Amino acid sequence: MVSRTTVARFIQSGIVPTSTNAVICELHRTWRRPEAAEIADIYTMATPNYRALMESFDKAKDVGSSKK
Repeated sequence: MVSRTTVARFIQSGIVPTSTNAVICELHRTWRRPEAAEIADIYTMATPNYRALMESFDKAKDVGSSKK
């Protein structure tokens, strides 16, 4: 109840609630940047399940490149 009340007060005063995930995505904008791997490490601290997705994607790329 206290958290909901606090967020409601923030909204009433004009603050737009967001999440760590949204902030990181806004700052990063694209995964094609040279520092994407470093940003991904920070991102996975906020969203640990994303690490598994990254590992899965990397393995799929390895399989795809070995078939060529």
